[in-house]
Amino acid sequence: MSRLIAPAHPAAADPDAAASLRPVEWLICGIAALGFAFDPYEVVVLPLILRPALASLGALAPGDAAFDRWVSLLFYIPALIGGIFGLLGGYLTDRLGRRRVLVWSIGVYTVSAFAASHATTLRQLLLFRCTTVVGVAVEYVAAVTWLAELFRNPRQRQSVLGYTQAAVALGGLMATAAYYTAVSFGERLPTIHGAHEAWRYTLLFGLAPAIPLVVIRPFLPESPIWAEKCALGELRRPSLAELFEPALRRTTVVTTLLYACAYAIAFGVLQQTPRIASARRAACWSPTSIRASFARWIFPMSRSAATTSSPIHFPNPRSI
Repeated sequence: MSRLIAPAHPAAADPDAAASLRPVEWLICGIAALGFAFDPYEVVVLPLILRPALASLGALAPGDAAFDRWVSLLFYIPALIGGIFGLLGGYLTDRLGRRRVLVWSIGVYTVSAFAASHATTLRQLLLFRCTTVVGVAVEYVAAVTWLAELFRNPRQRQSVLGYTQAAVALGGLMATAAYYTAVSFGERLPTIHGAHEAWRYTLLFGLAPAIPLVVIRPFLPESPIWAEKCALGELRRPSLAELFEPALRRTTVVTTLLYACAYAIAFGVLQQTPRIASARRAACWSPTSIRASFARWIFPMSRSAATTSSPIHFPNPRSI
């Protein structure tokens, strides 16, 4: 990244030329990228663990009215609450500081992930999924603000924000790998509530961001811009109404609509595709079937096998 950020001759005439990242700055980028990667992880993991979790905690089966009701609740209630707290996260970062809110938000969703993996009722699972998404939403707001203010050089700031947020693409791969690991090797892991259930281990893997955070937290600096304003007493209460003043109203409305559409499409695909694309019902959740599915994707089938394979029939999404 430093090669792309730093020019060959830092002393050149370009005043916006970015210097190479220092070790502390690489550390900052690493923790931010890790947080960004686990944001989609906590979203994508839900459709993977939904069916076995409902069967385990509520003895619910596809086709039941209660099954469909809990599917809807687990999909939409956490997303709604996460959106509300995402707005609140912007207020908290202005009042309490970027680093403090970032650290505590990552702590919230890692603790929530642990609690969700140990849930004993569906209501507990719903509650801890809500707090998990709250932590994710606030962490994203705090991390973007924190990075933007730590790197004052425009070119360096743009590069850092771009490269760290590119880690979002790893979230889906991490969720898939975590679920595959839980299914394949869950029997070797300690029991949770007396059983080896893959969905619990998959949620438990959401603890990963907290491990490096505990070690490196003392080395993470606060935003110099926020700290300077705080020291001078120039911090004032943020006003949402300012975004809708004549000079900013059009930009606010257009940007909000574009982001809403982009996130609705992306999150809808991420959450619903794993349910719609399942070609089988109970058998598709067995460890043997999942390992076989991964093997078919990783090792291409021969031409003869491909021509003789049976076609895939997609079931009704409500029955998955």
